[in-house]
Amino acid sequence: MKKTYDVILVGCGVAGCFAALHLPDDWNILMITKSDIEESDSFLAQGGICVLKSEDDYDSFFEDTLRAGHYENRKESVDMMIRSSRKVIDELVSFGVSFMQENGEFLYTREGAHSTNRILYHDDITGKEITEKLLAQVNNRENITLLCHTEMVDLLCHNNVCDGILVRENDGSLTPVFADNILLACGGIGGIYENSTNFSHLTGDALALSLKHNIRLQNINYVQIHPTTLYSTKKERRFLISESVRGEGAVLYNKDGERFVNELLPRDVVTQEILKQMEKDRTDFVWLSMQTITDLDITKRFPNIYKKCLEEGFDITKDWIPVVPAQHYFMGGIYVDLNSKTSMKHLYASGETCCNGVHGANRLASNSLLESLVFAKNAALDMIASSKDSERFHPALSFTEKELETYYNIRFSDYDDMNAFHEKNKQLIWAEINKEKINTTQKDN
Repeated sequence: MKKTYDVILVGCGVAGCFAALHLPDDWNILMITKSDIEESDSFLAQGGICVLKSEDDYDSFFEDTLRAGHYENRKESVDMMIRSSRKVIDELVSFGVSFMQENGEFLYTREGAHSTNRILYHDDITGKEITEKLLAQVNNRENITLLCHTEMVDLLCHNNVCDGILVRENDGSLTPVFADNILLACGGIGGIYENSTNFSHLTGDALALSLKHNIRLQNINYVQIHPTTLYSTKKERRFLISESVRGEGAVLYNKDGERFVNELLPRDVVTQEILKQMEKDRTDFVWLSMQTITDLDITKRFPNIYKKCLEEGFDITKDWIPVVPAQHYFMGGIYVDLNSKTSMKHLYASGETCCNGVHGANRLASNSLLESLVFAKNAALDMIASSKDSERFHPALSFTEKELETYYNIRFSDYDDMNAFHEKNKQLIWAEINKEKINTTQKDN
């Protein structure tokens, strides 16, 4: 790891990778991830990625996104995402991503709150397919350095200008690294929840640092609960049962084998109905049946779900499976504009880390991958455009450790006990979420 780069990207999911691939080949780029390379939530996305099939679908796509988001979406962000979608898909295909086709034409599936089939998919592992292909492209770029088990512990910022990040390397050493621009693409906050579909190390690091450095945030209490995850008594990450399953015709049953909800309503509505039914039935889960899907082979359409359920003792071709809601996605985050710029100069944020307003109060299914890609690309293009204006100068490059601490108002000793550091960040985020909830309640009353 060098001392300076043109760009630092924190996170190696689809947002980080897509931004990296749109930066110039002669720029020195550092990408870091705090865990293994395969442990970004981008890998876990099952259902697919939305796309504007034709101009005739624009109004419907736009309205579906706003309706799911309770009309709290930023319309200009939604418009940009939708109008950019076909170009993004073309780029993904050029990078080697494979979507399901028949007779040379894309196949589209449907999920909850969509008024039509507009979702491209690769079996039931769409996120894995996209992320793996993007990472392969990243690894082919000699100008990109990708480091695993390397954690951002602080932002190096002064007078609302971000100069770089403080990095904790795999051996525990602390290293200040400087760059002209920094992009935070380090995922959501699922790791602070007991039951979540997210990887446990995604603990909202960027959010906690934003609170510390007075970077503008938005909609911190907007957390999406996915209605259907595989019920288990094990203390582990919840396995998602994709919304595509219900989009293809699966149904939900109560303990008496009766349907109790329209399975294709928005996620928050279905979640509420499931929780009501569990309370009424005094059960820890409801049942999901895929036997109602009769026009396709569910073992081939959902091979990953089929395999996982078999491991847990359920054959989806014969058995109902127990499902329960769990934390899934974060619609709030660091406030950004259409170019993913934060309120701090030279600091960008993309993916689940940020809030550009696309999702409003509730994300429409399969908009997450698309939104991440569109606005990560915008961040890269804005960095390129801004680089033509002026050269960055980093006075702290020659600072001693004591001078660094003074200039950036940090203490290296704060990172001696990383468990305490993460717990402090977790409590900071929880306090902000609860404060937002209180404020929202007071406003409503």
